[in-house]
Amino acid sequence: MLEVLGFEFFKNALLAGVLASIACGIIGTYVVVRRMVSVSGGISHAAFGGVGLGYYLGIDPLLGATVFTVATALGMGALEVRGRQQMDTIIGAVWAAGMALGILFVYLTPGFAPDLFSYLFGNILLVPRGDILLMGVLVAIIVGIVGLFYLEFQAVTFDPDYARVMNLPVERFSLLLLVLVALTVVMLIRVVGIILVIALLTIPAAISRIYTGRLWSMMLLAVVLGALFTVIGIGLSYVLNVPSGATIILVSTAAYAVALGIRGGRSVRLWRYTQNGG
Repeated sequence: MLEVLGFEFFKNALLAGVLASIACGIIGTYVVVRRMVSVSGGISHAAFGGVGLGYYLGIDPLLGATVFTVATALGMGALEVRGRQQMDTIIGAVWAAGMALGILFVYLTPGFAPDLFSYLFGNILLVPRGDILLMGVLVAIIVGIVGLFYLEFQAVTFDPDYARVMNLPVERFSLLLLVLVALTVVMLIRVVGIILVIALLTIPAAISRIYTGRLWSMMLLAVVLGALFTVIGIGLSYVLNVPSGATIILVSTAAYAVALGIRGGRSVRLWRYTQNGG
């Protein structure tokens, strides 16, 4: 197993996993705390439209997905704020339209679309160096923006009404947060694929929320957990010769189940203790 560490593709996979974990740990925390899981699911599936557009225009599908998902996120936010539309209806329309556009563009593209399944289901073991560079740029953008507006995002996430009283532009920060979700989704496409993006985006943050209530510590723990799940999943997928994306998600889900079981056990013991007059 250790000899595989000398291969370039395995080093690329580990680096891509760490970069993706940083992004999903930070943004996934906002998604979980603000209950934006369904919104993130709509954005992630709409990304397939950008992948198909990339194939059709002859550009990097990941670059096409970046532009498309950012535009989709801004459109969803604008419709909710200015159009006064229900977000669940917008999510359903965007989810379906994005997938449909992706299918249409792939069909209209001459020849065969290579690596299409890797965008749908992920294959981190095949991430090229160019995609890693793009992921590094996206991580730098995400970390920079969150670091610059950390307090504003915290106010908007936990208490938007109070943020409005403090004269913060809540709508603008909400749109910016949606853009950051879109950028994170693009990063995770190469790791676990469009179909499974939402799981890796939310599970590490959901686990970290069980053990801490502070935003910064939730982010830090989610980053560590995401990296751990990704590395373990990559190793298992290589040893067992199974799909990497699905393996990473199953490792994450198993860890979440264990965390819930531990919390449930503690709650039962506490209840028994109080019932016994402790």
